[in-house]
Amino acid sequence: MEHLDLLSKGHYEATSRTAPASSRSTWWVYDSSLRRLISGKRRIRQFATSAFATCWLLGVAPSASASDIQNSKLVKGTEKLIGDVTTWLMILAPVVAGLLIIYFCIRRSAADEMDTKKWNNRIIVAIISCIGAVLGSATLNLIIGYYK
Repeated sequence: MEHLDLLSKGHYEATSRTAPASSRSTWWVYDSSLRRLISGKRRIRQFATSAFATCWLLGVAPSASASDIQNSKLVKGTEKLIGDVTTWLMILAPVVAGLLIIYFCIRRSAADEMDTKKWNNRIIVAIISCIGAVLGSATLNLIIGYYK
């Protein structure tokens, strides 16, 4: 009968997952404190990294005038790249949207009543996406046109 002492109430509470309320609250405080400590270390690391990057940029980066930046190869190349991408987007978006709409119409004609609603929604999304892509690229092209 002495071996049954291992299953006494005190031993069961100490080893089970359902510990008494006093030890549960202690464990919860320890766990939440540990989580706060870890998140605090992450915040400190992020702050230190951003502070170091800011100090490095302010101290090491050479000063440049606006005309130097405006005439740099990077700015000129970026302007050309954005201009070309927006031009191609204004051409490709309607073509791709048209092909998708044709495909969706074919699939809608072969679908049952439940699937017909889905294909109708997909057709509407394709039209709206095409309009958004064309308007977005035209707006970006217009904005870049002012900086030339």
